[in-house]
This record gives sequence, C-alpha cells and structure tokens, in this order.
Amino acid sequence: DILDVGGESTRPGSAAVPVHVELKRVLPVIKALSRKIKIPLSIDTKKARVAREAVEAGAEIINDISALNGDRKMAGTAAETGAALVLMHMRGNPENMQKGNLAYDDLLGDITDYLSASIGKAIRAGVSKDAMVIDPGIGFGKTVADNYRIIRRLADLRTLGMPILVGPSRKSFIGNVTGDEPRQRLEGTAATVSAAIMNGCHIVRVHDVAAMKKVAAVTDAMTHPRKVI
Repeated sequence: DILDVGGESTRPGSAAVPVHVELKRVLPVIKALSRKIKIPLSIDTKKARVAREAVEAGAEIINDISALNGDRKMAGTAAETGAALVLMHMRGNPENMQKGNLAYDDLLGDITDYLSASIGKAIRAGVSKDAMVIDPGIGFGKTVADNYRIIRRLADLRTLGMPILVGPSRKSFIGNVTGDEPRQRLEGTAATVSAAIMNGCHIVRVHDVAAMKKVAAVTDAMTHPRKVI
C-alpha cells in the first residue's frame, strides 16, 4: 500500500498553484500521517522544493507527473533525498493537455521514448534505476481511444525494465463509455484495473481502495495462478 498526497490539482483544465500554497497544503498532512501510519507516503508534485520538503517531512516517494520536465532541479532532488521516483508521461500541462491536436504518430512508441529520456536524466543525476517507476499517464494528453489502447498494450512498456503504475480511477474515459459521473464509476474503474494488471501493471492508483484491493487480488490470482493455494 502507498498513500499519495498532493496539493495541486492535475485534472484537465486545472491551473498551477504557487509553491508556498502547495507547501501549506501538503506538509501538515504528511507530517501528521507519518506519525500515525506505517505505509509509505508519496508526494504528488512537479516542484523540486515541494518534493524536498515533503520527503524531509516523511514522504518516501516523489510522484512527478512531468517526469522531471517541470522543474530542472527535480532530478537532483530525487537523487539527494534518496526517495523513490515515479515518472509519468504527459504532453503539455494540466491546463492545456486536453486541448488542440491530441494525435500521436506512434502512441506507445512516443510514450516509451519520452519516459526513456526522463529515466536517462534521472540516472545521470544519480537516481538508482531500482528506485524508479513509470506511468504512461492515462488521461494526460490522450484521447478516449488512446487511454484504452495504452491499457491493452502496457506490455510494450516492459522494454524500459521498470515497474509500471497506472491511474485509471474514475477518469472521464470510463464515463465516456458508461455515461456515469465520477463517483459512480466504480465498476468501470474495476474493469480497467483488472485489465491493466492482466496486461503487466504492477501498481494501480485508485480512490476506492477497499474495493480495488479485492479486484487486484482476484485479478492477480487469475494472472499468476501459482500464488493461489
């Protein structure tokens, strides 16, 4: 289990917030949680200062949706703090990522190349390859069809040699099919979580933890039958 804490919305159309505002939102939460729970805490930020202070407050993972492209100091911060690092693919930024032409010449190839470049940047800064996780960025600068294609072809990302994280929970590409509002997308989320695990995902980022833990357990049993007693 991992608990992800963020102080800046990354949903489509959302605007960035100043560093001091983000720090004010996340630091008290991380400090309080680190005293009360034992599971790893993740800081969801693309700002190096926020990442550094969050790790000092108790976070163990930096979840950077910009894959080191939002702040030139982030790679060094990850290396110096020793935190694990999640690198996510995104084209543009949350404010504009779903606007304009969303077409890709080669969707999975472009994602792989982008993440490979970020991995190289992290390694050159001193981050261990064993400390990194990759995320193809479901819903971040992709069409509905792209999001489903990514889930079907997650195995393509295995060439990067790192654990794969996917965050499909309650997203609009599910509602596009089911017609449900975000809080009613439990069943659709379950389907995408199950498919992602079957196709090679190692970590899922979700809202409905108890329900999705069961979905993940059953899917894992189907995918890896040797684990079932």
